Amino acid sequence: MAQNSILLDKSLKFAARIVKLQRYLVKEKHEGIISKQIIRSATSIGANANEAIYGISKADFIAKLQISLKETAETEYWLRLLILSEYISEEIGNSLLNDCLEIKRILISTLNTAKHN
Repeated sequence: MAQNSILLDKSLKFAARIVKLQRYLVKEKHEGIISKQIIRSATSIGANANEAIYGISKADFIAKLQISLKETAETEYWLRLLILSEYISEEIGNSLLNDCLEIKRILISTLNTAKHN
């Protein structure tokens, strides 16, 4: 259960960072397309992880975490695109990317444990 609370905490803090990023992209860079995509995928990570914790069965738990993992991969893509297109600096982008990849590792570990128990 400790890993679940770490996942929920990290995914919530990551989502908050992405909300701030989205605000910056819209206000300062006048970018609306990618910012809508990344906010959907990044906030979905924690929302689905939170649902998984309160799932009705092991299969439900695994299914919700799989969705979180897919959303993590999508968020990673949008972050890399924002860096390459120079909407955000490499420093900020890499910091967000590191958080995203850490959440991805936690999700993979949690899924592996759930599938083998």
